[in-house]
Amino acid sequence: MPNVTRGDRMAGLVSYLVGGGRHNEHTEPHLVAGDHALMAWYDDAELSGENAKAIARHLDRPRTAMGVDVKGGHVWHASLSLRAEEGIRTDQEWAAIAQDFVSAMGFDDNDGTKSPCRWVAIRHGLSQAGNDHVHIAVNLVREDGTKASTHLDYQRAQNAARALEVKYGLEQLESTKGERATRGYSPAEQARVEERSALMAQRKYEQHAARIGGEQPEWHRLDPRERQARITAEVRLNAPRNDLARSVRAAAGASENEAEFVRRLRRSGVLVRPRFAEGTTDVITGYSVASRPSNGERPIWYGGGQMGRDLTLPRLREGWPDTAAGATDAAAEWQAAKRGRRPVAPGREMREPDPELWHRHTEEVAELREQLRAVPLDDRDTWSTVARQTAGAFAAWSNAVEETPGDLAEASDALAKSAQTYRRPVKPQRAGRVAMSGATMLLASVARGGQGTAAQLALLRQLMNLSQAVYDAAKAAGEARQAANVATAVRERVMNVRRQLEAAPVAAPTSTTTSPTTSPTTSTATATATATATATAPKVDRAAIVDASVQEALERMQRAEENRSKTTGSPVPPQVEPARPRTTTKPGADRGPER
Repeated sequence: MPNVTRGDRMAGLVSYLVGGGRHNEHTEPHLVAGDHALMAWYDDAELSGENAKAIARHLDRPRTAMGVDVKGGHVWHASLSLRAEEGIRTDQEWAAIAQDFVSAMGFDDNDGTKSPCRWVAIRHGLSQAGNDHVHIAVNLVREDGTKASTHLDYQRAQNAARALEVKYGLEQLESTKGERATRGYSPAEQARVEERSALMAQRKYEQHAARIGGEQPEWHRLDPRERQARITAEVRLNAPRNDLARSVRAAAGASENEAEFVRRLRRSGVLVRPRFAEGTTDVITGYSVASRPSNGERPIWYGGGQMGRDLTLPRLREGWPDTAAGATDAAAEWQAAKRGRRPVAPGREMREPDPELWHRHTEEVAELREQLRAVPLDDRDTWSTVARQTAGAFAAWSNAVEETPGDLAEASDALAKSAQTYRRPVKPQRAGRVAMSGATMLLASVARGGQGTAAQLALLRQLMNLSQAVYDAAKAAGEARQAANVATAVRERVMNVRRQLEAAPVAAPTSTTTSPTTSPTTSTATATATATATATAPKVDRAAIVDASVQEALERMQRAEENRSKTTGSPVPPQVEPARPRTTTKPGADRGPER
């Protein structure tokens, strides 16, 4: 996965890469690839601060000598990283990867048609998360003073990375194949998340140590790697954006219309504000939500699209009736939310659900699962909708019973990743929508009562079956990593919840309707879900998933490799002639139009 940045301080970049890093994580910084002169001078020797300055001067020479300015900065930096599970590559492997990446980006001689850019690839050990990686620094001013093209460089870098995954047999980025991706974090947001996660990890560790007793080391005396692992495990769960996303998913999944969605959001304690179309006060085009801030602080607002691609208002509206009366009711609730007034027309979210609904909606979810058996596993639109609705059901349950994000929250987050598609899916079937809406509404009311653990267990089994269906779809699409995430959610997290419900005392039902029992078919499906989740996903035929842009990058890499084999590099850098100073001629006594 490439991370591309731009700047104008080559010395600052190289010094950072050669230095100790933000957390002293850099070890043995050395070159693995670059132009022939740099490799002849430094080879694989460990670099010092003075070496970094000399390397930066060499890379910057064409720009400084010719006085060329590049809009946005002449320093182009990319880091190529592998997941920790993929192991550690050798310097020779990283050198080949870096050379191919530079060629695919067009920073070399471009098949002999242009002067090359000066560049270098630096390796300095593993990241804090244990990922093997390499940094590539490029001067965008070529040897002859021309500028390298950066048009669509982010997209070209992604295509080059996909080509490298194919060529070197690396794990492929599944979000590209599945046309989905989750939102990243800004540096400031990442810092807040890490701070919150560290506090939560310490709190959970101290509670665990007190529960098991004995002599346990204090938090600050833990091995740094174990402490960091515990903090990393909390990062995803303790992001404020994730908490808000679960609240929005729960409210959307439990609502029959947009007006009820607004009321449920406000009832959950979330701050809500609408975004109106320009020049109107009754046409809502989007929304933002925020957690209630502490005294003296300002709320941090997140738009629906910032929390998840499936949480934009247009996508949420696809599951609700589209009527003039519904739009009017929704506009009134949005305006009341903006002004901080009471809900205009409170609805079913204020009432206790009928206990008999547990039996009915559990059967409806089971029927939905049977309907989905006829849906092809490669129908990405339908399965993304199912994933979003199932994630909403687990989110509603988590918000109702978990004081801090736990197993249900993790299951919701894992399933929600399958719903983050780039394009809007087709409108879901109304029958499936009604079934999941009713189930989510019931789970949102668990904390206020219900029919007891027996009814919850029956509904949980059906939700596990839906999760199994999402897993099958991800596995069939060759998305092994996402399939493993869903498998973990089903096998570990949801099974933890199931064991807790089975261990809880069974409450007497409040209705004469007997709680549904698990049919042999359901038990078999649940057992199959657990067994299938542990299976290893089959290998994917990589040749079948290479699109035109990735194929073009592969061909460019091949041509560059053939050209390099025909030539020998020189340890002497090319001579760069300084730019001649420009002189202007002004009219004078002895020159000019008057003469």
